[in-house]
Amino acid sequence: MNENTIGHQTGRPDKKTRIKSIIGGSAGNLVEWYDWFAYSMFTLYFARSFFPAGNQTVELLQAAAVFAVGFLMRPIGAWVMGIFADRKGRKAGLTLSVTLMCIGSLLIACAPTYDKVGLLAPIILIIARLLQGLSVGGEYGASATYLSEMAGKNRRGLFSSFQYMTILAGQLLALFTLIVLQNILTEQQLYEWGWRIPFFIGSALALLIFVIRRGMVETQSFNNVDRTNVPKSSALSLFKYHPKAALAVVFLTAGGTLSFYAYTTYMQKFLVNTSGFTKETATMISAASIFILMLLQPIVGLISDKIGRKPVMIFFGLGGVLFTYAIFTLIAQTTNPYIAFGLIVFGMIFLSGYTATGAVIKSEMFPAHIRALGVALPYAIANTIFGGTSELMALQFKSIGHENYYFIYVTVMVGICLIYFLRMKDQKKTSKILED
Repeated sequence: MNENTIGHQTGRPDKKTRIKSIIGGSAGNLVEWYDWFAYSMFTLYFARSFFPAGNQTVELLQAAAVFAVGFLMRPIGAWVMGIFADRKGRKAGLTLSVTLMCIGSLLIACAPTYDKVGLLAPIILIIARLLQGLSVGGEYGASATYLSEMAGKNRRGLFSSFQYMTILAGQLLALFTLIVLQNILTEQQLYEWGWRIPFFIGSALALLIFVIRRGMVETQSFNNVDRTNVPKSSALSLFKYHPKAALAVVFLTAGGTLSFYAYTTYMQKFLVNTSGFTKETATMISAASIFILMLLQPIVGLISDKIGRKPVMIFFGLGGVLFTYAIFTLIAQTTNPYIAFGLIVFGMIFLSGYTATGAVIKSEMFPAHIRALGVALPYAIANTIFGGTSELMALQFKSIGHENYYFIYVTVMVGICLIYFLRMKDQKKTSKILED
């Protein structure tokens, strides 16, 4: 008996169980990404606490380097916890990832400053980011797999879109926290100690999600695997038996994740450091545009259930190639916050083609016994190379006086992905998620 013959042996979960499980998984994903993005959102305020005094671009560049270091742990987290989720269960993987995130956030919240302990301060910051990177590396694969497996056959696009919807909600919550603190604290208070508050909040929320995730049900796909007739989940098995699918995930992710971080986490700094908006105005613009992108996720996910994943991904690729350079150039030149907001949203409409469908496309490429690892590891590798260095590349180009090179870089990477999108199979028709 193999995995293909046992996929329908157990009963399907009822609608109530599906919805409850998806809500539980999504809530945890939201908190995970709130903790992850809080670092980026509050960089403008805490950079000087961990690094020697310098000009704003140098401080942001150093903090962005630590942000990139966190990404270095994501492939390791994807590897270790992807295997863990394939062997021990999606539920177990999700519970472990939120535990690590809680510890990382608490470390940042309690970390001493450079003035008090010197180089120990950035070292503690790096350790905390490494833990968070380990957590997020495992979270993506386990979450994408869990949501895709718990959704019914005709609603996988819709329900798996909740992954990026909650990623964006987490980012939005981090921005909302920043907006609130900017309005109740003085700028000096934010620089001195106010930036610690979001990390205390994040660690407390992560602890709550730990309790919630322990009560979630396991997926039918995981329970149905006959592990006596399939190789154990491992990196060797992944690249030996599924090399094309693993490479496909890398291509899918490269331009998509670079665009995502350009329009979301870096955009706030871009609006301040290049366009000349105040921190408060830039935060409001970022929050409003991310909110729109969040609302687009289930709409585009539902569309992919109707017309297929491939057309939606091609829509993203074409939009990224044709409009990225123009959008960023115009944002750099405008001083009108409404125009900046409109330009960002225009770009995000195309970006939603990737964010809403990425999770389900990747999940449908792999059989259940290696699905979490197959989604997580190639994604994390591409995310580390392209997403983790997005801010760093942008600031480096700016520091040498050629910020427009960054716009070209994003455009070229999306163009490379578009070539793959045009050749890819429609995963809606060739899905390896056997359960309905």
